[in-house]
Amino acid sequence: MIGYYYRRGRGDDAFAVFESTPDTRSNWDPNIQHGSPPLALMTKLVEDATAGSGQRIGRLAMDILGPVPVAPLWARTWVERPGTRIALHAAELLAQRPDGGRRPVARLHAWLLATSDTADVAGDRHPPLTEGAAVPVDHGWLGAPGYLETVDWRAQRSEPGADAVSWLTPRSAVVEGEEPTPLQRLAAVVDSANGIGAVLDPRRFVFMNTDTVVHLHRLPRGTDFAVRARASIGPDGIGVTTAEVYDRDGCVGSSAQTLLVQRMG
Repeated sequence: MIGYYYRRGRGDDAFAVFESTPDTRSNWDPNIQHGSPPLALMTKLVEDATAGSGQRIGRLAMDILGPVPVAPLWARTWVERPGTRIALHAAELLAQRPDGGRRPVARLHAWLLATSDTADVAGDRHPPLTEGAAVPVDHGWLGAPGYLETVDWRAQRSEPGADAVSWLTPRSAVVEGEEPTPLQRLAAVVDSANGIGAVLDPRRFVFMNTDTVVHLHRLPRGTDFAVRARASIGPDGIGVTTAEVYDRDGCVGSSAQTLLVQRMG
């Protein structure tokens, strides 16, 4: 790991505090965070809170409630729907307002389900992806400091009009001094599906996602992940990016993101 997105600060009984590092900076605006670090942090909070429960995360749904500043964040988790077979957990990040109060900036809801042995019937409709030689990608974000520098990106060759594929390896830890799980590593890159599957030029359009929803039919393994994605743009300034997500062993799930599409200038 070459760095970390957050370091722990001094919290209290209600909230943990995380100091945001420059590694979280967005390619859209250096004063706000890319969506991946908050998703990875809230995933870590839920995983930590549910360790040993006999359940595992089957869905992650992050809503971005406002710009997430590169600043201290207050974090909390709670149980919305308890259960031994099915449970709904939530995590939330808050930032300080100019008046000293706090505003929610991101919220995660995670469905956890009890695990059992279904190895004899396991299967997937998508075959594994094999990484090929990386190809150069010319886009308006090249050289943007911050989050984009913390991921090793290997775009793959694809036919015109086909879904775009990139292999990604996160190189920063989520929290200083704490080894991320494979799911936290995946959460640190899956929000990038919007950029990987972009069909618009970021020099002419803004297409920021308001959410990221990930369904996982199995937990990821390792440190390398592939995202196969493509955006669909509607006629009224709204779009959706959908993707399949892979590790070296095959497909682990899918993701979807709602897009606000606006012309520059």
